[in-house]
Amino acid sequence: MNEVYEFEWVEVADFDDMSSYAAELFERQLLRKPDSVLGLATGASPIGFYEKLVERHAQGTFSFAQTWTFNLDEYIGVEPSHPTSFHNYMKEHLFEKVNLPVTRRHLPDGMADDLNEACLRYEMMIRTSGGIDMQLLGIGVNGHIGFNEPGTSFHSRTHIVDLAESTRTVNAKYFPSKDAVPRQAITMGIQTILEAKQIVLLALGEQKVEAVEQLKRGVISEDFPASCLHRHPHVTVFYGK
Repeated sequence: MNEVYEFEWVEVADFDDMSSYAAELFERQLLRKPDSVLGLATGASPIGFYEKLVERHAQGTFSFAQTWTFNLDEYIGVEPSHPTSFHNYMKEHLFEKVNLPVTRRHLPDGMADDLNEACLRYEMMIRTSGGIDMQLLGIGVNGHIGFNEPGTSFHSRTHIVDLAESTRTVNAKYFPSKDAVPRQAITMGIQTILEAKQIVLLALGEQKVEAVEQLKRGVISEDFPASCLHRHPHVTVFYGK
């Protein structure tokens, strides 16, 4: 039987507070271990986090020169240079603003000729790096983490996923229309995420309240992917309305 652990729940006043607290954790990680392997996320929730992290980096107290990064996911069929790609998001919000070498930045290859091989290769790169030290997560309205939708096996590794309609609806704001939102993505699997040494979850806003409340109830089920985090020994949740 898998052991169930307690989360560190940190209620925040607003988006700025959440972003600052999370950035501070990542700064401490890089001060403690400059060659850390960071798991990164995209979307609306981490934008402020990246702004704060860039500001802290500009003060010169820590460096990304030895750091490795692995993003959770990427759309399938979207060119890395496309404005809606997660590659482009990361360049805009972090990569082009800090001294992280290009060779140390990793995202899944949604344009690969062999997508299954790309998943295996990504998983192997994470393992070869030594594994993720600190993983940033958001949470979807249906409880997804990364693009692991309800019903995803807790034993899953990096894989191809069909995006739920609720996920496509939420992400439609980044595209000309919902019809333009990709229907598939590559995502780190739940088991991959759980192997990170520390996890930081950002969950702010009225639209996330129900998901947070469900997470607080502690019922572990593959129908609510984020509930897997109750099986991780070191999770910090920054949450609020």
